[in-house]
Amino acid sequence: MRAVLSRAPGPPSSLTLETLPDPTPGPGEVSVAVEAAALNFFDTLIIADRYQFKPERPFSPGAEMAGRVEALGEGVDAFAVGDRVVAYLGWGTCRERVVVKSDELVKIPDGMPSEIAAGLIVTYGTTLYALRDRGGLKRGETLAVLGASGGTGQAAVEIGKAMGAHVIACASSADKVAFARSLGADDGIDYGSLSLKEQLKEITGGAGVDVVYDPVGGALAEEALRALGWLGRFLVIGFASGEIPKIPLNLALLKSCDIRGVFWGAAIKRDPEGHRANVRQLLDWVSEGRLKPHVDTVFPLEETPAALDRLAARAVKGKLIIKP
Repeated sequence: MRAVLSRAPGPPSSLTLETLPDPTPGPGEVSVAVEAAALNFFDTLIIADRYQFKPERPFSPGAEMAGRVEALGEGVDAFAVGDRVVAYLGWGTCRERVVVKSDELVKIPDGMPSEIAAGLIVTYGTTLYALRDRGGLKRGETLAVLGASGGTGQAAVEIGKAMGAHVIACASSADKVAFARSLGADDGIDYGSLSLKEQLKEITGGAGVDVVYDPVGGALAEEALRALGWLGRFLVIGFASGEIPKIPLNLALLKSCDIRGVFWGAAIKRDPEGHRANVRQLLDWVSEGRLKPHVDTVFPLEETPAALDRLAARAVKGKLIIKP
């Protein structure tokens, strides 16, 4: 089989395309022919040894994939050869075949393109875990999404609407706000020109928002927290701004609000059945048309370095997909 490999830390140009023996599944494992692998920004970091996880080399980039079952290891009875499946592996999917533990796989509904299914798990999975499992978002509540035009931000707008929330899309420019509103957001805020706190207060009639979804961090975090309502929940997703904010804890006291961390990567290992249930929910919502993941570009396997260069340049809206 062909595989894109990282043999030494470096930029995307350091990756090589090589031929490896086909993998054989062991007990409890499944061999899957990869039909689509999805890239994420952290793939540009992991190949440079700048990510929190440092896989043993050589390894392939690509954390999530969709494909078709080719062979079953001993003891596997939940799947059959020919089943279409999706999985999150952390890395290793930019190759023609992968071996996966059977309990990490979820079947794909009939008719769903592999390119769509492959890119669901990281951004939409993180977001569903954040909003439902950590945020306890309820129908009719108000949700403010920071960085609403980014990958997880787009997912938060769509999932927030699917869960029945009033969604306020917050982004750094008018065109990004317009893009988020095209995804279904009820209101929009351009925090590049006006105060985020004041606009959130105005939209909510002074009551404040129920839930803040923050993958941005930096100075915006405190502004959004100050716009949170009584018993609100502030969800810490990440720090795309590059700055980890220092929050005055008296704000949490005065509002009786919660600041809740969202470490999806650890959660799926601690609660694998909950993770699979969330993936099945996402696949169902896509089938129903309630989520509409956007694929930016599909690249052949040999152009994986070019795809990662685009990610590094922040020149992507939606997912980049690799088709082996």
